[in-house]
Amino acid sequence: MSVFDDPGLFGRLWAAGYDDGPNPDPAPAVDFLADLADGGPVLELAIGTGRIALPLAERGLGVHGVEASEEMLATMRAKPGGDQIPVVVADMADVPVPGPFRLAYLVYNTLFNLVDAERQADCFRNVARVLSPGGAFVVEAFVPDPRSFDSDEQVQVRAVTEDSATIRLHRYDRSAQRFIRQTITFDGDGVHLKPFAMRYCWPHQMDEMAQRAGLRLTERYADWHRRPFDADSTAHISVYRAE
Repeated sequence: MSVFDDPGLFGRLWAAGYDDGPNPDPAPAVDFLADLADGGPVLELAIGTGRIALPLAERGLGVHGVEASEEMLATMRAKPGGDQIPVVVADMADVPVPGPFRLAYLVYNTLFNLVDAERQADCFRNVARVLSPGGAFVVEAFVPDPRSFDSDEQVQVRAVTEDSATIRLHRYDRSAQRFIRQTITFDGDGVHLKPFAMRYCWPHQMDEMAQRAGLRLTERYADWHRRPFDADSTAHISVYRAE
C-alpha cells in the first residue's frame, strides 16, 4: 500500500526505534498542555508511544488517544501506566471518539502526516465536534521554509560505516505542498526502505481550516515556553477554541 494511503505505515516502520530518535524533551509540552486541560478529559491524536500522554496521565488527567499504528501502541502499552489509557486504533483524521473533551492536541508536526488538504480539514472539523464549549485544540507544527525545498529532489548522506550506508532522498510536489521521503540503508542483509510522506501548510492555512470547522485562533507561540511568535519563527504552537 502507498505511503499516501496507509495512515499506520509510519508506525509500523519506525516504532521499534522511535523513542531512541531525536524526539524533543516532552516536559515543556506537558506543562503547557496541563495548564490548558482545565481538569480534562484530554485527547491526543496520534498518541504514539505515549511520550506526552503518559506524563499528563501521571498528573491525574484522564487521557484518551487515537493511534493508527498497533506497533506504536504496543510500545506505549509496555510502559508503566501505558495499559491504563484508552486508545482507539484508527485514522486520527476521523477522531472516532465521543467526547466531549476539554483539550485535544496534535504535537511534533503530526498534522502534516495527513497527506492531503481534505484530510487535514477533516481532522479540524472532527476535533471541533468532540470539544466541549470553550475547549481547546492545540497544534504544534513547523513553519515551512521554501528554501528547504528550492529543488524538486534532494539527496542526503545520513550515515556511512564499514558495514553499512544510509542515504535519504526527498521528492517535493510544491503545488500540492507535499513531499515523499525515502530512507535507504544498505548493509550485509540487503536493502532496507523506510518511506515517509507529509503535506505541510503555513499557519494562515491552518487558521482557515480551523475557522471553517468553527474554531478560532486564540493564542500562538513560537514554542512550548510561550515565546512570542514572529516572522522569524521556525515553528508554532497554535491554540484554537471551540465557539
